[in-house]
Amino acid sequence: MEASNQSTVTEFILLGLSAHPKLEKTFFVLILSMYLVILLGNGILILVTLLDSHLRTPMYFFLGNLSFLDICYTTSSVPLVLDGFLTPRKTISFSGCAVQMFLSFAMGATECVLLGMMAFDRYVAICNPLRYSVIMSKAAYVPMAISSWVAGGANSLVQISLAVQLPFCGDNVINHFICEILAVLKLACADISINVISMGVANVIFLGVPVLFIFVSYIFILTTILKIPSAEGRKKAFSTCSAHLTVVIIFYGTILFMYGKPKSKDPLGADKQDLTDKLISLFYGLLTPMLNPIIYSLRNKDVKAAVKDLVSQKCLTQ
Repeated sequence: MEASNQSTVTEFILLGLSAHPKLEKTFFVLILSMYLVILLGNGILILVTLLDSHLRTPMYFFLGNLSFLDICYTTSSVPLVLDGFLTPRKTISFSGCAVQMFLSFAMGATECVLLGMMAFDRYVAICNPLRYSVIMSKAAYVPMAISSWVAGGANSLVQISLAVQLPFCGDNVINHFICEILAVLKLACADISINVISMGVANVIFLGVPVLFIFVSYIFILTTILKIPSAEGRKKAFSTCSAHLTVVIIFYGTILFMYGKPKSKDPLGADKQDLTDKLISLFYGLLTPMLNPIIYSLRNKDVKAAVKDLVSQKCLTQ
C-alpha cells in the first residue's frame, strides 16, 4: 500500500499564505524572530541546568527536557514554514511530509506527558517534602523523563504509520503551512474512520489523562499550601510550582482555544476562516515554546541567578 502511495502522490503542495503574498514577508520576519527567541531562551535554560550544580535537581532536569523538546518541536516545522514564505511553489515530498508529521506529533505528545511528570514532581515536593529525595531520586526521575519521550514517539509512530498507508490518489494540495496530520488525512481517497478513532483514543490518553492528573495533583498541592500557618510560608510554597502551573495553563489554554472556538457558518467567509485557523495553529506552535523560558526565568530566583552567573562568566572570559 505504501509503495502505491509513493507512485501515485510523490509530493504535496503547501498553500501557506499563497493567496496572501503581501503578508509573506511580514510573517517571515515575525516567525523568524520568534524562532530565534525560542532557540536562545531554551538554549540558555538547557545550558544553565547542565552547568549549574545548584540546578541538578529533578525539577530542573525536567525543565531541561522541556526546553530541548520545545527546540525540537519548533525545528520540526518552522524551517519548513520559513522556506515556504520564500519559495513560490511550496512543495514537500511524501516521505518528507511523513517525517515532519512524525516529529511534530511526537514532540506534542511527549510535552503533554512531561508536563504531567513535572506536576507529580511538584506534588511530592509540596505534599511530601521529607520523602522528596527518596521518591524523586535519580533512579526515578530519569526513567520518568525517558518514558515521556518513548510514549510520545510510540504514539506518533502508530498515527503516522496509519496515515501513510492510506491511498492518496487525487488532490495533493495541503491547505496549511506544514504537513498537519488532519489536513493530510482530508486528502486521502479512502475511509479514514480508523485514523479518526485512533487519534481520538490518543487524545484521551495524551491530553485527557495528563490534564486530569495535573488537576488532581494541584488540588492536593493547594490543599497542602492552605494548611501552612504563615502567609510567607504559603507564598514560598506556591512560588515553587507557580511557573509550572502558568506553563500548563498557557499550553492547554491555547489548545482549548484552537480546537474549541466555534466555526463560521458563512460560506463567504470560508477563506478568511481558513486563514485564521492556519495562523492560530502556527502561532500556537510557537507561543508556548517561546514563553516557557521567559516564565521560568522571571518566576524562579535560582534560574535567574544561574543565568546571571553564566553571563558574568562569559564576560570575564572575553
